[in-house]
Order: sequence, then C-alpha cells, then structure tokens
Amino acid sequence: MNLQNTAIPTTDDYEINVIKLFSIMAVVYGIIGMTVGVFIASQLAWPALNFGIPWLTFSHLRPLHTNAVIFAFGGSALFATSYYIVQRTCKTRLFAPYLAWFTFWGWNLVIVAAIITLPLGLTSTKEYAELEWPIDILIAVVWVSYAIVFFGTLIKRKTSHIYVANWFFAAFIVTIALLHIVNSMVVPLSFWKSYSLYSGATDAMVQWWYGHNAVGFYLTAAFLGMMYYFVPVQIGRPVYSYRLSIIHFWALITSYMWAGGHHLHYSALPDWTQSLGMVFSLILFAPSWGGMINGVLTLSGSWDKLRTDPIIRFLIVALSFYAMSTFEGPMMSIKTVNALSHNTDWTVGHVHSGALGWVGMITVGSLYVLIPRLWKKEKMYSIDLITAHFWLATAGTIFYIVSMWISGIGQGMMWRATNPDGTLVYSFVDTVLFSHFPYIGRAFGGLLYVSGMFVMAYNVYKTIKSPAVQHNVVLEPTPGIDTATTKV
Repeated sequence: MNLQNTAIPTTDDYEINVIKLFSIMAVVYGIIGMTVGVFIASQLAWPALNFGIPWLTFSHLRPLHTNAVIFAFGGSALFATSYYIVQRTCKTRLFAPYLAWFTFWGWNLVIVAAIITLPLGLTSTKEYAELEWPIDILIAVVWVSYAIVFFGTLIKRKTSHIYVANWFFAAFIVTIALLHIVNSMVVPLSFWKSYSLYSGATDAMVQWWYGHNAVGFYLTAAFLGMMYYFVPVQIGRPVYSYRLSIIHFWALITSYMWAGGHHLHYSALPDWTQSLGMVFSLILFAPSWGGMINGVLTLSGSWDKLRTDPIIRFLIVALSFYAMSTFEGPMMSIKTVNALSHNTDWTVGHVHSGALGWVGMITVGSLYVLIPRLWKKEKMYSIDLITAHFWLATAGTIFYIVSMWISGIGQGMMWRATNPDGTLVYSFVDTVLFSHFPYIGRAFGGLLYVSGMFVMAYNVYKTIKSPAVQHNVVLEPTPGIDTATTKV
C-alpha cells in the first residue's frame, strides 16, 4: 500500500481550530513551565531566591514546573499533533468535534487548577501525580473524552490501513488512562486532602509503575507518534523501514510496563521485583535504538537536508538524545550502577536529557512543521530564527546534562566514601558546596533553552500574522507505507 504523495485538499471539512489553539498553548505553556524551571534551578544555586515566601519555595514550585512542562506543554502538543495526524492519515474529520473542544477547555482547566493548588502546597506528594483528587477526576473525564474522539476517528476512517503513528498514540491514550486511574485511587478526607488507597512498599510500587510508564507511554510512545509522522513528512520520504516501526511498537509497549521496579532498588520492594525491573530496562535498549535508527535512516539519500533545514536538525537531534537517554536509563537500572546514581543529580540529568533533548526537541520540530500548515502559510516566518532556536536548545541541553553528570557522580562518590572507622568522610554540607557550580551551570543551560522558546514564540506570532498562501491543496505527503522502497 502506498500512501506517499497523497495531497490533502484544504476544502475538506477537517477540525482545525482546536488544533490551532492547542498548538499556541503548547508554546505558551512551554515558556511558562521552563521559566519556572530556570527559577527553581536558580533557587538551588542561590537559596536566597526562595525569599522566605512559602508558596515561592522550591518545594512548592518544583511540582508546578513538572506539571507545566510535561502535561501543559507536552500535553497540549500531543493533543494538537494527534488530532492532526489521525485526521490526515484516516482522511476523515474528528469524531465528536464538540468533545474535542471539551478536551481543550477541560485540559486547560486542569492546568489552571495545578497553577493555583500546587504553590499553595495542596498536593498528593506522588511524583508526576501531585494533583489532588478533584483535579484527578477532571483529568480522568478529559482523558476518556480524548479516547472517544481519537478512537472514534480511527473507527470512521476512510482508509483501510491504520498508520503506525496512530498505533503509538492509541497505546499512549489507553495506558495513561489505566495508569492515572489506578495510581489515583485515594480515600478523600476533605476537598483538598486525601490518602492513598495503598500503603508502604505497595504504594511506592504503584507510584513508580505509574511514574516510569508515564515516561514510557506519555513521554516516549506518544512522542514517537510525532516522530513517525513529522520526520517522514519534513524529509519528504517514507519511513526507512515500516516493518521495523511495527516491531518497534510491539517490543516497546510490551516491555515498558514491567520496568518500574528499577526506581526502587535498595528499598522494601522484594528483590525479585527490583531485578525484574532491571532486566526489562535492559531489554528496552534494543527496541528504543531500533526506533531511533529507523527515524535517522529515513534521511538516507537526503543527508544534505540536515545541513540546510533546521527543522530536520531539531527532529534528528531529538532522536540522538532519545538514543542517549535510552542507553543511559538501562545502564542506571543495573543495581551496582544504581548504587552510585540513585537519588543523585545524575538522575536529574538523565530525566532532562529525555525531557529537553528528546521530548522538547521533537515537539518543537513537529510544531515548526505543523504551524505553517494550520495557518496555510508556505513556511515559518524566519528560517534563521529556527536555526538560532536550534543552537540555543542544543547548547542549553548540553550545559544542563553535563552539569548534572558532574554534580551527580560527585554526590554518589562523596556519599559512599567512608573512613576506616566506618564514619562518612564528607558531610551533607560538603556535597551541597560541591554541587554549587554545577547548579549554576544547570541554571545557565535552562536559561539558554527557554530563550529559544521565546525566539520560537516570536517566530510563531509573525508566521500567524503573515499573509496566507492561497492553494487548492496542501502539498503534504502522508508518510505511509511504500512497499517499493521499504527496507527490512
């Protein structure tokens, strides 16, 4: 089946406006969430920036940063791209468009509720799932609505084939619903206070089963849905191996679910469960790199575009950071390595190599492809600004990661150093002093990264305001299966 070179008429009744708003909000939330991130990074370097104001302290703003960048920035981009991709690959309008609009307003209500409650200290204390139970219920309602819209569109599709990007989005939607509902089971004590239904090691396992699979399905599978559409579209070639993309999908989603135990090495969790998490983490290395290779080799025969097109640079460098993160993660899950890295800044560096390098860059690259098409523009307002954004994002990510590697490995070595009598060589204060300059490096890296987002916002604004190009068709190839060129 060959879907390559399929032109999409602009006159078709596609639901575009909701995608436009999600795209704009992705950029806005990116700036807000990353600015908060730079501020809290600066607080760790210079504690005086806490100002003695409780709702401005690191402990209150850290979960706000996490929710803003993952669920507000990343979530808005995922809603936008999934709604866009499913319509074009299925050649049909969104199922239940009013429900799609509900997901927009409902999701933004969730974000506003997070912005209000988290600085006030109203939190469940579960990492990546800090919001209290009334907001959790709203999230569940919005997410079920999202599933109805997405799967309804798939069911009413006018094509026989379901393109692989939709498989990744589908797995992400179903799994996040499962994770969120199970992890959010609580006993409410008041409107803003609840206790988990689980206890002890069980609660920790449920939380990290949720937490790691949020990484596996929300931050990996979903953004691979972006990758498998926008990389072929921007390059103008079919994905290198469609068969490999299918293997990548099934191997990834069947392995990720079992890896969460590696977050609980040296805990009350049974040792066999910890080891199972480690083994599946090591297994995940193979499909992760298989997917990376599939995306990068789509450039085969068009390597010159990497030099001339900064959007392709964003997409390919994102895959490079995906590779690095999915190598580092399995290595850190090995118990002997984890003894050095656990609860250090090394883990923070690992998270952000995925967040800034993989998720951030694939999102930005995808939005640069998407936005001109939404507003019927020939291209973004300024290619030079995209280039500037690329180098700011790349330099910022490298500064961030290297700073955290230095800090984390130093912390691990200092914490495990003992005198002959068994006492610690270094005090906690010594480790804090050691981390001061790496923390400054991290804040600087974050500042570079968010500066790129401001450049992007200006570029997006000027693109939207520029005159529309009048064409009868959008010359956008659907990145489908090309049996003549597909490689195994």
